[in-house]
Amino acid sequence: MSKLQLELINIFAGYQNTTVLEDVSFSLFEKDFIGIIGPNGGGKTTLLKVMLGLIKPSKGAVKYHINRKDIGYLPQNNQLDDQFPITVHEVVHSGLSSGIRSGVFRHHSCNAKIDEVLDSVGISSLKNRAIGELSGGELQRAMLARAIVSSPKILILDEPNTFVDNKFESELYSLLRELNQRLTILLVSHDVGTISPYIKGIACVNRELHYHPSNEISEEQLKVYNCPIEIITHGQVPHRVIKDHQH
Repeated sequence: MSKLQLELINIFAGYQNTTVLEDVSFSLFEKDFIGIIGPNGGGKTTLLKVMLGLIKPSKGAVKYHINRKDIGYLPQNNQLDDQFPITVHEVVHSGLSSGIRSGVFRHHSCNAKIDEVLDSVGISSLKNRAIGELSGGELQRAMLARAIVSSPKILILDEPNTFVDNKFESELYSLLRELNQRLTILLVSHDVGTISPYIKGIACVNRELHYHPSNEISEEQLKVYNCPIEIITHGQVPHRVIKDHQH
C-alpha cells in the first residue's frame, strides 16, 4: 500500500479578506501523479502554495508525512533576475540542500549530480552559460533541473510548459513519467488532453477541490465538479472547444 505523504484537512485559504479555497481536503500518496486543473482564479496556485507552506490557511490543517524540505517546486514564473551574473550550473547548484553542498552526499559529487540532471533536461552544454543569455525554454529547463537536483520525494510544477518549445514539451512529460517511478508529482495544467496519458488522477480546483481517480474525465463530470475549463481535443485536426459556463 502506498505511503501517505501529505494531507490537506478542511483547508480555507486566501488573501486578506478574500477566500480562494474553501473546505478543501486532499491526500497525496507516494508515487501519485496528479494533474491539477481549473479555471483562472480558481485557486490552483494558491493550493500549491498552501502545500509548500508559503501560505498559512485561515482554517484547517496541513499534515506532512515527509520532511517539507523533500518537496521540489517549479513555479509558473521564476523570480530570477536575468541581469544577475549567475550561470546555469550555479542556479542548479542552489537547489541542493546544505547537507549535500557540505559534502554529505556520498554517492556522487555535487558537480557530477548537477551534470547528470542537466543532461536529463537536455541543457548540459549550457551549464556555463549566464542565465541572461538563455531562451525562455532553456531557462525553464534550468529551473526544472534546480527543482529535481536534490532528489525530492514530491515534485510540484505550476504550468511548466508555459515558456517551453513544442519539442521540449513532449520531452518534459516523458521525463516526468520517468521521475514518477521514484517520486510523487503534482502538475498544474490547462491542457487535460496533453497530460492525460501521463497522470494517474485529476484534481479539479474551482474554490473547492474535487478529486477524480482516473486520467480520463468527461464533460459531464467537469460540470458536476464545477470545473469550467477549456477542453482541447487532440486528433488528426487539432482544435479547441471552449464551453459556455455560468460565473
